[in-house]
Amino acid sequence: MVGLLSACGSDNSSSSTPQTLPGTAEPASGDHTTDSGGSITAGPTESTPGSTTSSDSGTTAPASSTTTASSTRCHTSELTASVGGNDPGAGQENFPINLTNSSQRTCTLRGFPGAAFVDASGKQLGPDPERSSESPTTVTLAPGQQAWAGLTFSNPEISGARTATPAALLVTPPDEKDSLKVKWTQGKVPVSGNFSTVSLTVVRSGAGS
Repeated sequence: MVGLLSACGSDNSSSSTPQTLPGTAEPASGDHTTDSGGSITAGPTESTPGSTTSSDSGTTAPASSTTTASSTRCHTSELTASVGGNDPGAGQENFPINLTNSSQRTCTLRGFPGAAFVDASGKQLGPDPERSSESPTTVTLAPGQQAWAGLTFSNPEISGARTATPAALLVTPPDEKDSLKVKWTQGKVPVSGNFSTVSLTVVRSGAGS
């Protein structure tokens, strides 16, 4: 799993209990691109900045990509998350999940984030996301810089998949267990039936368009 940014809108309905997310709803290190994972306990952390309904404003300097490990990985508490605007194409809905370094130190991200659509009670909606076959790179984020991963699914009106409208998207940074909760305002998503698969890409530098 799903996501993602410019500041995202505050969701005042953050869950009071941890979320248990199996499989690819949990994050994966860049060193385990086919990791299917077990279950994790992800306690959502509210991601407080800006709106999830619009694309990134482009005012944040893009992150640089490097293969060196000059800094330690970014922890959930040092990041904020948001979802950029939809960039549809060929029957697909495509959203960038943006992660911003909100700390005062430089840190790194590598691999796949975890993602899960949840309802207002925190229950996961739909199957775990699938992961792309991309090779990960280490993304270095100075304070204020961003990285993003792509979240994609088939348009349910075209595919005929059964749908639900999530209250939020839980985003778990690579190699972390705690998640960031982003209010979902983009409408229905596929949760079962044919073509209900949600896909995630690896984290890459910059802000998603």
